[in-house]
Amino acid sequence: MLLDVQMEIQTGEIIALYGTSGVGKTSTLRMLAGLMQPDSGYIQISDETWFDSSKKINFAPQKRDVGLMFQDYALFPNMTVRANLEFAQTKNTDKKLIDELVEAIQLGDLQHQYPTKLSGGQQQRVALARTLAQEANVLLLDEPLSALDSDTRHDLQDFLLAFHKKYHPTIILVSHDIGEIFRLANRVFVLKNGKITHTGTPLEVFAEGNEKLIGRVIEVNEIQGFVAILIGNQVVRKSLNEKFNEGDKVLIDIVF
Repeated sequence: MLLDVQMEIQTGEIIALYGTSGVGKTSTLRMLAGLMQPDSGYIQISDETWFDSSKKINFAPQKRDVGLMFQDYALFPNMTVRANLEFAQTKNTDKKLIDELVEAIQLGDLQHQYPTKLSGGQQQRVALARTLAQEANVLLLDEPLSALDSDTRHDLQDFLLAFHKKYHPTIILVSHDIGEIFRLANRVFVLKNGKITHTGTPLEVFAEGNEKLIGRVIEVNEIQGFVAILIGNQVVRKSLNEKFNEGDKVLIDIVF
């Protein structure tokens, strides 16, 4: 498959990459991080060029201001949870951030354990915390919450939003969870067969179909007068003609 993508992302955005397995989402992240070299093209962050095939520029991963959370976590097995987080920090970063991450990502009782003693979901939380500990300006998160139960996942979505509001990183998120994308992302890039086929807000990308099902309210927009409802893996939009709250379960009959 030929991976051929063009994306322009504003500083501080949260972007989601969406598509089936094997369409190039993880490869895109690895190219941005410098772990995979494109055959041609360029990667430019603000006024700094990280890669340009025509000018033979290719910054090493350690020279790119980027934090990458691997899908397989890639934790250091010979280090405790806390040591994994501390290793990720540079000398100039806020040491109090480690304590904040340990508490927020619910690692307090685990911080002195080794990764081999942790469950998959616990390891995933450590991998996310380690990526955030870098305080990089660009965060690449590959399915960061996929192994978590729904309550923990919801809590960490809240934390990611709070972290983004405080530190303002640009986040590129790979996720198959449409509800999660809708909650976190400003824009979505849909990949198919190595190409971007559609882009827009989560509502623009996923609001389609005619259904009469039980759905869950995921956004109430009183200014524009609509409510967004998640039905299975689809998001549909309904005129706001009655009172809704986020999280409400509703029986809907929508015609587009």
